[in-house]
Amino acid sequence: MDQSLQPGTLATLETVSTSTLTTLLFKRGFRNVFIQGARPLKPGQRLAGPAFTLRYIPSREDLDGVDAFLDPRHPQRVAVEEIPPGAVLVMDCRGDVSVASAGSILATRMQVRGVAGIVTDGGLRDAAGIAALDMPAWCSGPSAPTNLLRHHALDINAPIGCGGVPVYPGDIMVGDSDGVVCIPRHLADEIARDAVEMERFEDFVLDEVRRGATIIGLYPPTAPETRLRYEAWLARRAAP
Repeated sequence: MDQSLQPGTLATLETVSTSTLTTLLFKRGFRNVFIQGARPLKPGQRLAGPAFTLRYIPSREDLDGVDAFLDPRHPQRVAVEEIPPGAVLVMDCRGDVSVASAGSILATRMQVRGVAGIVTDGGLRDAAGIAALDMPAWCSGPSAPTNLLRHHALDINAPIGCGGVPVYPGDIMVGDSDGVVCIPRHLADEIARDAVEMERFEDFVLDEVRRGATIIGLYPPTAPETRLRYEAWLARRAAP
């Protein structure tokens, strides 16, 4: 099945709120799409891109000493060098924020390579340095200790759980100041299309509420006159 995205889908999703996206996915039966615990290191940044995943399992003392990074095949390092430009590194840390899942050197390397962003349900070290990058990052909090204390990097670009959400490689990750939503890739085009109309209608609703309108019959639009007022509002906005 062809799962290529239509031109403009990612650009549209980057402007849409995660609140809108979670509602649209809920209407399609998807209840578990919001990455729990992941918050932006620098609020105001936006993210939209396909997931490239890295899974950590609990570390073991004979495998995860400080010399583990001497191996050029270490999965964390390989992931940083193989993630495609425009993709989002999504890390499964089992929700453990006691150690870092990456730091500013790896994040800077990914920015230089054109990576769209980082999403982890664990910690990030050198958090101030990562926040200063142009590449956005979402995590469960700053954490200085190295990942080797708690994590063993294992699978690259395989299905994972991040913040309690199933994330499959290529799913579309969208982030804003509230957090990150995972959109199943095959739904991304229609979600982007419907999100534009939903947010346009909600702009109208906000205008009405600011003018003193009751939300009964307005939101949701069950009153017949709501649709008429909305169409008139659209016409005024379209007028030169």
